[in-house]
This record gives sequence, C-alpha cells and structure tokens, in this order.
Amino acid sequence: MTGQKTEGSNLELINAIEEERSTKKAKSIFNLEKELLTQIFNLEKDNARSTLKEIQDDLYKNTPGFTFIVVKYYFIIISSLVTRRLQTECILTDENAFTFSIACIEMIENNLHEDNMKEIGDELIEFYCYILKERVKPSLSHETVNEVIQYINKNVEKQLIVEDIAKRFNVSTSHLSRIFREYTSVTLVEYITIRKIEEVQYYLRFSDQKIAEIAERFHFCNQSYFTRVFKKYTGLTPRRFRKDLDGNYFRFTINKGDSL
Repeated sequence: MTGQKTEGSNLELINAIEEERSTKKAKSIFNLEKELLTQIFNLEKDNARSTLKEIQDDLYKNTPGFTFIVVKYYFIIISSLVTRRLQTECILTDENAFTFSIACIEMIENNLHEDNMKEIGDELIEFYCYILKERVKPSLSHETVNEVIQYINKNVEKQLIVEDIAKRFNVSTSHLSRIFREYTSVTLVEYITIRKIEEVQYYLRFSDQKIAEIAERFHFCNQSYFTRVFKKYTGLTPRRFRKDLDGNYFRFTINKGDSL
C-alpha cells in the first residue's frame, strides 16, 4: 500500500507541475536541447555555448529559489546524453564513455557554485567538443603524416620518441622529420609537446590530480620544466590555468592549405 500511495503522490506532483508550467515552454526547452546536441556534435562551440546559456536562462525563470540545483542536475543530464551518443556512435568505447561521464560529473560536483554556472557550462561544452575533435581524422595531403598525427593523438600520454615513431612507420628519422614539418609547419618534436600541452589542460581543469602527477603522467622530465613549457604555450602557469575557469584553452592550428 505504501508503494501505491507513493506512486500516487508522485503522479499528483507531476500533474501539478504540468499545470503550473505550460507545455509550450517545455517543448521550447526540449527543442533547444536538440539544437544544443546538434551544435556540439558539429563542433559549433560558440553556438552551443549560446544555446546552453539560453536553456539556463529559461531554467532560471521557471525555477526561482532552487535554480542552482536544477542547473546542476541539468548539466549532469546533458553530460549523460552526450556520453550515450558518443557510445552509440562508437566514438568512445564503453570503458572510455564511463570515464568521460565520471570526469564530467566530478567537474560539476567539485567546481560548480551559484556564481559560476555560466563558466562551468562553457567548460563542459569545451570538454565535449574536445573529445569529439580528437576523434576527427586529420586530412593533410600526405598520408604518412596523417597516420603519424593519429598515432600521436592516440598515444599522447606515452613517452613518444621520434626515432621510435619513424621505425614504426618504416621511414628514416630524417625523412619523417622533413615531411612532417613540410605539411604541418612545426617539427615532430614540437608537435608532440604541443599535443601533450593541449591534453594536459583538461586534466588540470577536469581532475583533482596534483600538478606534479600530471607532469609525470605525460612524461615531462620534472615539474619545473613542465611549468615552463606550459606557460610558453598558454601564457599561464598550470596552477593559474587550473584556477582561472574562464580562461581560454591553447589550441594549435596547422597553417597549411590542409588542416586537422
């Protein structure tokens, strides 16, 4: 009987909510949500941020007094929707999808407060698009260079040595270095460093790992060297970058006719 009473109470609550808030408004939010997911998976970061902000504004208007809780759980819901689509489209394996989902939830739980809801929303959009972008195959006109870039992207946390990469692709070190710079505008050694710095930014923002542990994870020889290299590319120390949630991410763009 208790279960039936509880179920009846829940139905009454749902009916009361439906009466209080118009169906039109609910459809509007769901349409915005569909638009948001499309923008994310098309890597339209600016549009996605704008749409998510519009959804937050609607939630704010319709949930006075407990907006923070509603936004918090909405961020978790959106992260779950993105995770499931990444999984069903085979962009992420089951294991990686689970890790991605946990990273999003930890970021929300550990960083969200009433004064930074927009900034955290922007961070989540950044993270979603980052995961998607890393799965986009490079499209330079030299296939070996494309394959090397994919290999580096896949193994960015490992200790990557130019000689070993050249051996893996059955070319000489000098030839690989030459064609890589010709088609990307940077040396292979620098590109490896760039990719590590790009990746590290997400560990700084989305995990609570110590900076020294992150530096070791990505095979920087020591924390001092890591800090110097990180600041060279981002303009900030790792510690400052971690605290400055509204700071921009460093992104490398290949300045050739083709692009990643």
